[in-house]
Amino acid sequence: MILVIGILVDDGIVIGENIYSYHEKGIPRIRAAIDGTNNVLSAVFAAIVTTVIAFSSFFFLDGSLGDFFPEMAVVVIFSLVFSLVEGAIILPTHVAHSKALAKGAKPNLVQRTFDKLMDFMRDTIYGPVLRWTMRNKFISLSLCIAILFLSFGMVSGGFVKTTFFPIIPGDDVQITLQLPAGTPETRTMDLLNRIAETAERVGKEVSSETYGNDEKQAVERIEIKVGPTTYQGSITVAMIPGEDREPVTQEQMTRAIRQAVGPVDEAEVLSFGGRSFFGKPVSVSLTGSDIGELAQATEDLKSELALMPELADVVDNNQEGLREMNITLKEKARYLGIDLQDIVGQVRSAFFGTEAQRLQRGEDEVRVWLRYGENERRSLSDLNNMRIRLAGGVEYPLSEIAQFTPQRGVIGINHVDGKREVKVEADISNNSVSVSDVNARVQDEILPAVLDRYPGVSTVDDGQVRNQKKTGASLGLVMPVVFGLMFFVIALTFRSISQALMLFLLIPFGFIGVIWGHWLMDKPMSLFSGLGIIALIGIIVNDGLVFIATYNDNLREGMPMMDALADAGRSRFRPILLTSVTTFAGLAPLLLNKSRQAQFLIPMAISVAFGLLAITFILLILLPALLVLLNRFRYNFARAKDPSAELSYRDVEPAYKQLHFDINQDAEVPEIEYESAE
Repeated sequence: MILVIGILVDDGIVIGENIYSYHEKGIPRIRAAIDGTNNVLSAVFAAIVTTVIAFSSFFFLDGSLGDFFPEMAVVVIFSLVFSLVEGAIILPTHVAHSKALAKGAKPNLVQRTFDKLMDFMRDTIYGPVLRWTMRNKFISLSLCIAILFLSFGMVSGGFVKTTFFPIIPGDDVQITLQLPAGTPETRTMDLLNRIAETAERVGKEVSSETYGNDEKQAVERIEIKVGPTTYQGSITVAMIPGEDREPVTQEQMTRAIRQAVGPVDEAEVLSFGGRSFFGKPVSVSLTGSDIGELAQATEDLKSELALMPELADVVDNNQEGLREMNITLKEKARYLGIDLQDIVGQVRSAFFGTEAQRLQRGEDEVRVWLRYGENERRSLSDLNNMRIRLAGGVEYPLSEIAQFTPQRGVIGINHVDGKREVKVEADISNNSVSVSDVNARVQDEILPAVLDRYPGVSTVDDGQVRNQKKTGASLGLVMPVVFGLMFFVIALTFRSISQALMLFLLIPFGFIGVIWGHWLMDKPMSLFSGLGIIALIGIIVNDGLVFIATYNDNLREGMPMMDALADAGRSRFRPILLTSVTTFAGLAPLLLNKSRQAQFLIPMAISVAFGLLAITFILLILLPALLVLLNRFRYNFARAKDPSAELSYRDVEPAYKQLHFDINQDAEVPEIEYESAE
């Protein structure tokens, strides 16, 4: 609902305000409700249809977002459809029978004060500004374009960070530890306990420095877990909820614990951070057929990533496994005609065992295994002294016919397209880092240098980058179709392609409020911000449609072009301003919410709330300037086409032309007389 709250509020205000303005002209309240609703219904209907078309793009998204975005689109679309029914039928009925339109109703003190404030802002402040804007249209347009480029410059300059997937701070710090394979559980637990004690001490120090007392603690509890193997474990540092913990953040606690723990030489993997719904911010998959070359490329890439101050906890999944003994034959074994398979088979039977027989006990079958006693298979010397029996019954010590090379095995082997794959991942060091910029640097600068040194190694998109590219590719296919359908609906409503184009030109200016809002709130722009922008487009289209429709109605009523536009601006001032103020006020508690659940919605709320503030000025100031520019272009084109024609600025407007066309058509239709049936 956060995505459509602005549209729902805007539709209600547009219809209710129009009904009230009709009633102020002396029209009875029932007729005012009918005529006022019909006057803006086509514009409201077109706005809802265009917004439904925009959200329909969610059904065609690929990547992980395609799993849950269609469900969001269904909720939004049904909300919009039912809001149209409510706005067209139920709301006018309520307004018509409200006390505000009752006969002899007098506004109270609050209403009178509010009306005076609105009239003052409209007539004293906005009216002169609107007139100046219409006279100085090029200056107005240039100022808006300059602010737009300045806003985009804030993004490209790094003042406003960007990331495809949002960074959602949580209430837990997750510490993951992995030691060499085969490490006893007791050693793993010792290290986990040491790290947990450090985390507890850091939590108390941070709490004491922040809150100034020992009563309130940011860390609620610490949980230690060993598994799924004896050499792996994790620690969960659970903090109190964000709204109670402020100003201590998950990022602050994670950084403090990481610095206090320091490097652990025994650890093959040691990472600090919270759980992410979208995977690691940086994830690169290296593939190759040469295992040695692939391992060297992995180490080089990890070294390069570790040098980046924006990244922390650089790890890979090419972890070494348990210690193993690699058996190779000596010359004596080949002289005796012994092959490696015979030796390995006897070693396995001696140390692991071989099935000697099976016994039937009732309904159960018991297997009997035969192997060396426990004291004879405990050490490496037992393996050296093991006797290998040949076909003739002669026995030789294993150390005489084979040699042993200790080495580490592998935990898992991953393949992509028939090649060995190793994944390198890293987390960001703080939430102010632009994940998009970091990934761009990795892809454009670091990876090409590594791949040049190892020509047999290639990369495969993985993690957030892969999902980003899949989603971006699907958006690139569907969005042109979506915008084309939206433009068709708007042009059909206005019966003018040029006016629809003017309305579409307003959409980029909505980014001004979105960008400045993220800068003020110190939040990176993410995909969820884009969802808010889609909702913001619906509000732009809605208000712009009603504005231009009012302007066209004034032209049809015979007003001069400049007067018609000025009157449209003054009449739309109140509903546009009310939409912005009420929507921003409704979203303000969410913008200031510190809970984890709210962090998913805050980027959307920023886009809608701050975007609306910018759109208020864009609709009331820039749109009239664009319409004047369009009118002057039409007028000059018509004069160039026919210099002798006597034209006014109003005569070239499509609405005025359509009015005369309809009048002429009615005049040419002859009256039809029907014969009596009698």
